[in-house]
Amino acid sequence: MAASCIFCQIVKGDVPSFKLLETELSLSFLDINPVSKGHALVIPKIHVEKMHELPDEYLRDILPIAKKIARAQGTKDYNILSNNGELAGQDVPHVHFHVIPKPNEEEGLGIVWPAQTLDNAELQKIFDELKAKL
Repeated sequence: MAASCIFCQIVKGDVPSFKLLETELSLSFLDINPVSKGHALVIPKIHVEKMHELPDEYLRDILPIAKKIARAQGTKDYNILSNNGELAGQDVPHVHFHVIPKPNEEEGLGIVWPAQTLDNAELQKIFDELKAKL
C-alpha cells in the first residue's frame, strides 16, 4: 500500500467509497466523477501503477468482477478501460479498470480512434519484433 495513494486509502477504509463488490484481491466501487451513471472502478488491493506489473492472480480476479458490474449496469453497450501511464491518460497511479455504461450517444465514453494504415512490410517488422519478445 502507498500511503499517498487515494485507491490504497479506499482499500484500507481511510477514505469512504460506494463499494460494489469486494474479494480477497480486488475492490470495486462507483467512480465519484462518472462519465455516465453507474460508472465503476475495479482495483487490485495491492499498489502497482500499471497492468503489466500486476500479478496474474489479480487479473484473473478483476475481469469477472467487471463482467458482473457490466451486467448489473443493464446497458447493452459499455466500455472496459484501463489507462496505463500518464501519456495514456492515467490520473491515479494505481492500476484500475473502468466499467463505463454507454446507454446512449450523449452519455458514456466518447472514443476517437486515430487508425493508421501500415503496409505489409511495416506490419511484418512489428510482428517479428513483438513475437521475438513473447
